[in-house]
Amino acid sequence: MFRTALRNVLAHKARLLMTALAVLLGVAFVSGTLVFTSTVSDAFQHSSQKGFDDVDVAVEPDRAPGPADKPGTADRLSQDLLDKAAAVPGAARATGDVTGFAAVAGKDGKLLGNGFSSQGRNYYPGKDGQDSRYPMRDGLAPRKAGEIALDAKTADRAGFHVGDTVRLSVDGPVRKEKLTGIFTTDDGNAAAGGSLTLFDTATAQKLYAAPGQFDQIYVKAAPGTSQAQLKDRIDAILPAHTARTTTGKELADDQAKMIADSMSSMKTGMLVFAGIALFVGIFLIANTFTMLVAQRTKELALLRAVGASRRQVTRSVLIEAFLVGTVAAVAGLAAGVGIGAALRSLMGATGESMPDGPLVVSPGTVLVSLVVGIFVTMLAAWLPGRRAAKIPPVAAMNSVHATATTKSLVLRNTIGTLVAAAGAALVVVATGMGESGKAPMGGGAALLLIGVFILTPLLSRPLIAAAAPVLRAFGISGKLARQNAVRNPRRTATTASALMIGLTLITGLTVIAGSVQKGIDKMATDSLKADYVVSMVNHGPLSPDVAAELADDPKVTASSPLRDAPVRIDGDFASLTGVNGKAIGELTQLDFEEGSLAGFGGGKAVVDSDTAKEHGWHTGSTFTTTYEDGERGRLTVAGVYEGTDVIRGIMLDMATLAPHQNAATDRQVLVKTAGGPSEATQDALARTLGNNPAVAVQDKQDVSDGIAQQINLMLNVLYGLLAMAVIVAVLGVVNTLAMSVFERSQEIGMLRAIGLDRRGIKRMVRLESLVISLFGGVLGIGLGVFFGWAGGKLVADSLGTYEMVLPWGRMGLFLAMAALVGVLAALWPARRAARLNMLAAIKAE
Repeated sequence: MFRTALRNVLAHKARLLMTALAVLLGVAFVSGTLVFTSTVSDAFQHSSQKGFDDVDVAVEPDRAPGPADKPGTADRLSQDLLDKAAAVPGAARATGDVTGFAAVAGKDGKLLGNGFSSQGRNYYPGKDGQDSRYPMRDGLAPRKAGEIALDAKTADRAGFHVGDTVRLSVDGPVRKEKLTGIFTTDDGNAAAGGSLTLFDTATAQKLYAAPGQFDQIYVKAAPGTSQAQLKDRIDAILPAHTARTTTGKELADDQAKMIADSMSSMKTGMLVFAGIALFVGIFLIANTFTMLVAQRTKELALLRAVGASRRQVTRSVLIEAFLVGTVAAVAGLAAGVGIGAALRSLMGATGESMPDGPLVVSPGTVLVSLVVGIFVTMLAAWLPGRRAAKIPPVAAMNSVHATATTKSLVLRNTIGTLVAAAGAALVVVATGMGESGKAPMGGGAALLLIGVFILTPLLSRPLIAAAAPVLRAFGISGKLARQNAVRNPRRTATTASALMIGLTLITGLTVIAGSVQKGIDKMATDSLKADYVVSMVNHGPLSPDVAAELADDPKVTASSPLRDAPVRIDGDFASLTGVNGKAIGELTQLDFEEGSLAGFGGGKAVVDSDTAKEHGWHTGSTFTTTYEDGERGRLTVAGVYEGTDVIRGIMLDMATLAPHQNAATDRQVLVKTAGGPSEATQDALARTLGNNPAVAVQDKQDVSDGIAQQINLMLNVLYGLLAMAVIVAVLGVVNTLAMSVFERSQEIGMLRAIGLDRRGIKRMVRLESLVISLFGGVLGIGLGVFFGWAGGKLVADSLGTYEMVLPWGRMGLFLAMAALVGVLAALWPARRAARLNMLAAIKAE
């Protein structure tokens, strides 16, 4: 049986090519994902571990406040504690570290690198005058205010040299610093495309902490002292409940775990789409083996007649699948390694650089790729093989098995209806379950897809019949195309289902994305009357100086910072937002459920409805707060408003909040200008702030577009990933048509003999392909809209302004894409059918 299976594989190389290609693409996606994520993870982990080479013990702030304690951030570490740590027996040296945000502008004035990973730190020289963490490549380390050093990658990217003046910002105002040095570093943020700026310790403390304070203390052990021993000795000198220690190994392990976790979500997402492509490939493989088995029915019957058992026949088909799957999996693994290398290079080409490191192809990647490729192929081939083995030899010889019985069709349609109905019901029920409805909705969607797939042969007849009026315009070719499409509804259904799955996902994602964008636009329009929102590019703390500069600008008619402050309310941590009580009414448009801004100011605050509901507050309710400085205050609820993602929380007048703040920073500044928003006004405000690369001046449309850009980027990535499934579906259409042409060789020869020319034959095959593809497209778009509606119900729970939008233009484009798939897929089969020799075709069995 093995020799028989091998002979069959070699005899049908061309027909099995599409199957092998589908498996190859799926395996390549899987292995490419594993290679890429393993390579990136390994590179960052190695870089991170090198960064902790000089750290044996780290000391960090650790304060667990009690109910009576004042809220706020933990106390930082003092110079006195640093000196004590350096004097501990077994300590070679101790380094104080201060870290914060530092946005560097290039020579063109634009932000360098990724704003979220643009950092500033202190240069802490040891006894030798050097900081071993940052060896200088050029120039000298910063030693006083007004001097900085830049990491080599940032300096080279921007074309900076020692002696240049560099514009940067840490919290809003622009600073001009002299570049005194360029250093090399293993810092992961700098390696990942960010930037690292070094200040002298006194300047860094002034910018990010307070004089004489550090965020962390790193201690290097002397030879002969273990990390555990050094940790125990440092623990003995730490003040109670103010600091904690961690060994360098624990830090490196935690960092490695964090990197692995961050890569895990990307790996999972990409593997999901690889799974979708492989799932779609199952339809293609099953179709291929079904048709190959059908063509060899008499051969298999003869094997049964001469003594082969059912198990041997099934095993023969599975051996064929094993051979095809093995070849495809090996080729897919090789292609996947290339994909992983290409993705790493692509990151560098797009500016998202990463640490240097080898391409990682782990034994697990090889094993998973081979197992997935072989298993998927054999799984898809098992049912056709089992079905063939069950056919009695005499019936197979006479082709009695060819037509499905009425009983089997009724059973299939009944099961399909029940499964689809159960899936649809579960999805509808899940829409009212809020956050907990995600899992039920996923299960319901899977059931509905399976049910529709089972029902597709039944659905194919009426839907394809609906295209009859259009097909009549193409004469006899159109009529024959319609009849051929419904002649074998199971095959048509399997082919269309592969395309249906891809378009279902694409349409559903598009509906949700478009609806979310509409909700965001509405939110920005409804809750804000301000012309502009000013914030840091990394959404970090903004200096109060920015609000002061804007308030002094003659073009500004009203402005208010949104200043967050930690407090305790009823013993629990909470946050207050300080605003300009006189101007906030001109800058926001709040929908009040109770009260209003009329009584706002002094000891009166307004709260969003969620917070009010949580505490049981109404207009007139009072509550006690404990501020950052430990003082207690009494506030009265002046109004309850409907919160949005832009404006929410407890708002009170800045004059009430400011006296209790230790170091005031703003989250945003709302600005209203004379004459309303315009490009000229926006540019003028940017100039007022010194054309600061770290500060964004955005109108309402910019705020909306910024969120839309993230959504569109995510959507485009998902389109790219789903394109793999669509490509596999195209291969399925090509494969089905090619097999169909082979099976109908005699019929095509007869059509040619009675007068249908080659052009008519080509048109017939193309129209058949078009009808099948449009059938899958209509089903996919219909299901996608339903899933988009259902998913939107869950999104609406967290986005109050969510409003479902049907993207008619894109849906039309998707349907046109399905039609294009049909046309392209038919090119080779149609040409092959038209070139058949009519006499040879008529004589074919």
